[in-house]
Amino acid sequence: MTDGTENPGLYIHFPFCRKRCGYCDFYSITKTSLIPGFLDALAAETELYRGEFPGFDTVYLGGGTPSLLTPGQIEILLDAIRTSFPILLRAEITIEVNPADLSRDDMTRLRLAGVNRINIGVQSFDDRELKFLGRRHDRKQALSALEAAAAAGFDNIGLDLIYGLPGRTFDEWMSSLGLAIDLHPAHMSCYELELKPHTPLGRMCEQRGIGSHPEDLAREFFVRTSEIMEDSGYIHYEVSNFAAGMDRASRHNRKYWDHTPYLGLGPAAHSFRENKRWWNHESVHQYVRDLKRGKSPVSDSEALVAEQLALEALFLGLRTRQGIDLERFRLRYGIDLIKEKGRLLQEWSESGLIDIAEGNVRPTRSGMAVADALVVL
Repeated sequence: MTDGTENPGLYIHFPFCRKRCGYCDFYSITKTSLIPGFLDALAAETELYRGEFPGFDTVYLGGGTPSLLTPGQIEILLDAIRTSFPILLRAEITIEVNPADLSRDDMTRLRLAGVNRINIGVQSFDDRELKFLGRRHDRKQALSALEAAAAAGFDNIGLDLIYGLPGRTFDEWMSSLGLAIDLHPAHMSCYELELKPHTPLGRMCEQRGIGSHPEDLAREFFVRTSEIMEDSGYIHYEVSNFAAGMDRASRHNRKYWDHTPYLGLGPAAHSFRENKRWWNHESVHQYVRDLKRGKSPVSDSEALVAEQLALEALFLGLRTRQGIDLERFRLRYGIDLIKEKGRLLQEWSESGLIDIAEGNVRPTRSGMAVADALVVL
């Protein structure tokens, strides 16, 4: 939980994909001919915020599929960011990559341009699962991408994996997880597949009567995955995230979990500072149109009252290994959790969901497995 002194983070949403994955519900489009206009609009949006934020110590280029940009375009984009904003020395600069997109030479150019962290959307090393998910790479390309990133000089490599696919057993999941562990990435994100009804995969599964794993089986996947990862030397520092040491945890993503300010650029991007949150239109066309007219692309905003901030801090804090510092929480949000919610916290502690020690409330592994359901304060 932040005390408000941390440096902010900068997020850039690149809203283009060559094809959309069937399970994805992030905003993106496949009309890549709009990329040049988007880049011009993005440069204009940076100018709207010039001088409004102190030095950024993280930059995260996500999407969408930002690896559709050429290394030259990424170099120009990063130069534009450095022109508009103070980017601190040793800032963490991350780009998300599809395994099918970049060669070793491309990755070398990214590293020379200042990118020092690369996150590769592997999702699975099983070609059947990749086909089911609608990914446009295969196992061979995933392995080649990881090899190319290491050969290009990246030593902070993350990869994403998805588990809990319908009908798949834990042993089948272990095939991908075990291979990933053997490759020794600095960071791994392991997400349970969510069959969201408004996505193509969600609709297909609903039509075919295919459902997600039952809750008890999903919990077993989660707990056993956590045990295996920690036995392999990784720190389970957030519900879905593991790092080979806390110096390899995503510095940028941690800002979202502790109310550190961040600025989001691009269509559908969200920003947060003090008690205000705002977000851009979820439309490339409107985003470009607004910025051509010199208008802000912000769609809406909200001012959070202290009670809302406190609830968010609880929800997010109980998803992390760090947990909640009770005294800092009291000073920032005006709530003494032990005094006001002591009985409930004690029940959770006796149930093995949290540990209360040395002025901190931290979720156990079992608590992390049900973190979204814990915050009923």
